[in-house]
Formats: sequence, structure tokens, C-alpha cells
Amino acid sequence: MTVLVTGATGAVGRHVVDGLVAAGAQVRALTRNPAAAGLPAGVEVFEGDLEQPRTLTPALEGVEKLYLFPVPATAREVVALAKEAGVRRIVVLSSSSVLDTSGDNHSGEHHRTVEQAVEESGIDFTFVRPDEFATNILWKWGHSIRTEGVVRAPYGNAPRVLIHEADVAAVAVTALVEDGHTGQAYVVTGPEAITQAAQVEAIAEAVGGPLTFEEITPDQAREQMGRFMPPPVVEMVLGYLADAIDHPPVPVDTVEKVTGRPARTFAQWAADHADDFARTTEAVGAV
Repeated sequence: MTVLVTGATGAVGRHVVDGLVAAGAQVRALTRNPAAAGLPAGVEVFEGDLEQPRTLTPALEGVEKLYLFPVPATAREVVALAKEAGVRRIVVLSSSSVLDTSGDNHSGEHHRTVEQAVEESGIDFTFVRPDEFATNILWKWGHSIRTEGVVRAPYGNAPRVLIHEADVAAVAVTALVEDGHTGQAYVVTGPEAITQAAQVEAIAEAVGGPLTFEEITPDQAREQMGRFMPPPVVEMVLGYLADAIDHPPVPVDTVEKVTGRPARTFAQWAADHADDFARTTEAVGAV
């Protein structure tokens, strides 16, 4: 069994590669920069770019199964190439946001386009739909934690069911290597609903030092996030945080049902990423 992993050097993709190798699969990995991939020995690394579908042709030769990172602009062409190459199963990294059919959800529309391309191809598929990734915290709060030991965010009491990226990968790997998952759309969450303020406490515990949570207004957050996020994404984030106050998200046990192992807690995620939050030399010197 040969499996091609696209997005192989990403947060989830690396874990998918590791899981497939552990399962004894023949693994191919697609990356824009093979020289810097740093993937396990025995993995065939191919240069390619999902935004340029024809670059996938060599990597797809002889592939039976495909882990597909979502790039909506080229999804139909990529899937057509996969079908032409004889791919029999596609597991898609999607998102729980596809369940929002309001038409106003940027993420939902993004991932729905990819799901539709795969479903309409006639190839066996499984959609893995994670809720919010815990890794989002790295770009939202990482800099201020490393440099100031402070997190500034709105809705401190808003609970989230944050998922460890390794658990998303574990569900995808199971769907790739085992039968019985065709046509399934798995919503994946962490095992607990944990407020933003409690998330900061867990990170503080993991790094072994105090951190401060400072509540800011939604307008302040809008200005802050708007510096590095497009407006539709900013509004999406603020919207689900506000909604979580009155309608707390409920964890689901998909990870355990599919893989046979409970999902990792947020405390485990924080421990796994403690080095990513280490105070910088400049910050320590300024204290």
C-alpha cells in the first residue's frame, strides 16, 4: 500500500507521515522544499505544490491512497489527477466549520469546496473535520507570551474544545490504513471544554512560570488581530468566541471511537509545545 501525504511538513502532515510509517505503509510525502523536509528515513519525498497540480503527477504514480491538504482553488484538478493515477481512497483534512451553512463562514466555504470536489469524483473518501486546533494559539498568543508573559484576548470565559494536531492525524491515519471509514465525516474535538483563561493557566504550568491573562474588548481584539488576519477570519473568530459564552461547545469522543485511544488534553498539548512558548533572550534581559 502506497500513500501520498500532501502538506507533509505541516503541523498535521508530519504526524500523518509518522503514523503511516509506524503502521508499515509505503509513504510518499509532497513538499515544496524536499531538502528541508526532515522526514523519517524510508519516506519518499517528492517536490510538488498543490497550487500547481501538474507538479503532483510524478508523486501520484502508483499511489493507492491520498491524504489531501485543503487547497480549494485547485482541488478539482488535483482530485482529477489522483483519479487518473488510480487512487482509490482520499482522506481529506477538512474542518467542522463546513457544518455552518450560513454562507458567511470563510473557513466553511474554503473546506466545503474541497469536500465537494472529492465527493463528486466518485473516489472513496473520508472527511476529517477538526474543530479549533490548539496550535492556533501559537500564532495568536505565542509572541506576547514569549516576550511579555502576557495574553491579551476578549471573552476570557469562552470555552473551546481545542484539539491536539496529533489526534487529528491519528484519525486520518486510521481512515487511511483501515477499512470501514468510507463515506464518513468525522468531527474531531479535544476531550474537554476549556476557557481561554484556563488555557493560559495550563500553558503557564507547562512552561514553569507565571503568565497573565488580560481581558480586552472585542473592538480592541479586532484591531489587534486585523494586523495579521483577513477581516472575514477576524469576524469568524470573534463570532465563535462570543457564541461560546452562551452556547458552550460540547466535546465529542471521535478520537477514541476511531483510534481506540482517548484524545489528548489541552494540558498535554501545552506540555508538548512548552519550548514554543519559552521566553526570548530579549524578554528575559528586560525583566
